Amino acid sequence: MVRNLLTALLLFGLLSCGIAEVKTHKSNIMETEKQNIGSVLALYPKPMTVIGAEVNGKVNWLVVGHTGIIGHDRILVSMSKSHYTNQGIKESKKLSVNLVSREMLPKADYVGSVSGASVDKSEVFEYHWGENGTPVIDASPLTMECDVVDIYETEGFDNFVCSIANTYAAPDVLDDKGKLNYTRLKPVLFEFPTYSYLATGEIIGKCLNLDKQPGMCAKEEMTVDGIVRLSKIEVWPQFLDEYIKYVTEVGEISLRTEPGVLTMYAVSEKENPCKITILETYSSKEAYDRHIASAHFRKYKQGTQHMVKSLVLSDQTPLNPANRVNNFIE
Repeated sequence: MVRNLLTALLLFGLLSCGIAEVKTHKSNIMETEKQNIGSVLALYPKPMTVIGAEVNGKVNWLVVGHTGIIGHDRILVSMSKSHYTNQGIKESKKLSVNLVSREMLPKADYVGSVSGASVDKSEVFEYHWGENGTPVIDASPLTMECDVVDIYETEGFDNFVCSIANTYAAPDVLDDKGKLNYTRLKPVLFEFPTYSYLATGEIIGKCLNLDKQPGMCAKEEMTVDGIVRLSKIEVWPQFLDEYIKYVTEVGEISLRTEPGVLTMYAVSEKENPCKITILETYSSKEAYDRHIASAHFRKYKQGTQHMVKSLVLSDQTPLNPANRVNNFIE
């Protein structure tokens, strides 16, 4: 009896300590500055795709923004049960997933706005039949032919689990080793909450390798006192090769490490390589001041003073401020 009582008291003490710890832990969570915005599905943006399938003997195209990866050999294509395309996929157990480029975006947007049940969309895109028997859009930079291996139904949605039979890539999105290069591919992204299309393609770092080769740092927005400048430089011929090394180094370090350096693009004249022009844009006057005070800029300035025959700094006014150069380094 006494032993049972002691055991019960010990358990109560342990549980009480556990409860206290949980309460302490929960109170720490509430100290964060993050706001709880509810059970919002916020895993966006997603690659925009056009799904191709044969329905009732005709090719049909449908825009799908909800796709995912399952393991290393499966993808998921989630489609509302109301879509006309679903019945064709269920019958054939096949579909194609076509990534969308900017060039094909208007047509992709169109096939997402009308139903195949009432409109014949078969001729919207030029296509060929893939080796696995699905329609492959010629204009798509990358297409995967898929076999449906399972269908998982949720409220209002058919979720097609697919294996990949074939992948077709346009030559201009492959690197010199035949591997996909996403800075060339630049697929269009879709953001569901605002129904907006976004762009990608900028490398900001190498996964598990950032300490060896930093990528592009996040960039600041251009402010009202932002600077757009053309630096026109003439170099003495005997120093040209050495100067190019300096200007290449300072440009790359500035782009990778300075949030306020938005563009640093150096070119030379074909007729006279000693005449060099650098397009420089800075998010603000403060960003420019930080740049010229940096160690890498001082190294460039001090190391090249004797190489420069003439220098003209010409500030520019953008005719269309919304049209900006996206300067990045792989």
